[in-house]
Amino acid sequence: MAQPMCDRLIPTQRDEREIDRLAPWTDDALPDVEAVMRRLAVAIPLERAGHGVYERLTTGGKRLRARLALASLEAFGGAREEGIGWAATCELVHDATLLDSRGGDRVRRGHRAEDLLSMLPFLALDAVDAEGEVRWRLARAVARRAEATMRGRSLALDLLGGRRTDWDTWRRATEGRNGALLALPVEGAAMIARLSPAAAWHFGQEFVRFGVLHQLADDMLDLYGDQDRGERGGDLREGKVSALVVEHLRLYPEDAPWLLGVLDAPPEDTADADVRAAIERFRWGGALTGVLVRYASLEARVLDAPLLRAVPGLHAVARELCGRIRSTLPVSRACSTGPSPTSARRT
Repeated sequence: MAQPMCDRLIPTQRDEREIDRLAPWTDDALPDVEAVMRRLAVAIPLERAGHGVYERLTTGGKRLRARLALASLEAFGGAREEGIGWAATCELVHDATLLDSRGGDRVRRGHRAEDLLSMLPFLALDAVDAEGEVRWRLARAVARRAEATMRGRSLALDLLGGRRTDWDTWRRATEGRNGALLALPVEGAAMIARLSPAAAWHFGQEFVRFGVLHQLADDMLDLYGDQDRGERGGDLREGKVSALVVEHLRLYPEDAPWLLGVLDAPPEDTADADVRAAIERFRWGGALTGVLVRYASLEARVLDAPLLRAVPGLHAVARELCGRIRSTLPVSRACSTGPSPTSARRT
């Protein structure tokens, strides 16, 4: 039986170690970035909220936004050392927007770490090697992109309850919650490199779509990735309207009562059989292939953007960011032989 034609849509994946060796992402300045973050977290010894933030900041992470800020600044002709404070700012903003959904990190013995962390990005701007007017513009960019992130997250949370399962609304929510904080490092790097605010904004906007690419990949990984990242189908159990849900309901609107019912159920009441059924229906019904087509098409448009091609160094950064996202795609597992399309479809 023929398999879904997923392997024709995505180029060969690169090994993560190979991607890490690519020059723009290999940066000796990251320890300095993390030192700024830790210093700001623990400004007063034995202060509990600060230590709560410190624990959060030292749990690891890819520091994607810091790397993006440093690599972008170099692409614009600046020195990476000039961007240490800005890279720290971008990481702190990212952590601050995440804390609201991580109940375990919010309170340390009655002290709210999130309240402190929301202030630290603006203090990190003091470490930016730039004139006062540039710092003011950076502060406005932080506030504007953080606002977009929280509004996008709010819209994403309303997708299920509002039965808003169309692609346009999903995209707008994703551009806000995921894309805004990928645009921020690039926009700020352009400002530090003394580009005009308008030019910096437009360069940043080119990276908003990387947030959509990342979410498309993450939605597929949730159902078709390796189980070492947790229980498969977490998005379904948590009631998230994923890209696969949107595409399946576009193809089969008559499935809405069943699929939205699965999403409406509390996580503990979501049956494993429903998760398995969704995995097979998305695969054989065409939703998985449809999402892969959208992924490949968007990646091609992103990398063909004239504005990025005008700055070869920044285009190289974009290519490598695409490679990092693409490396997470569970293409081989998603396209493996499984039950026949007939048996996977609902009767």
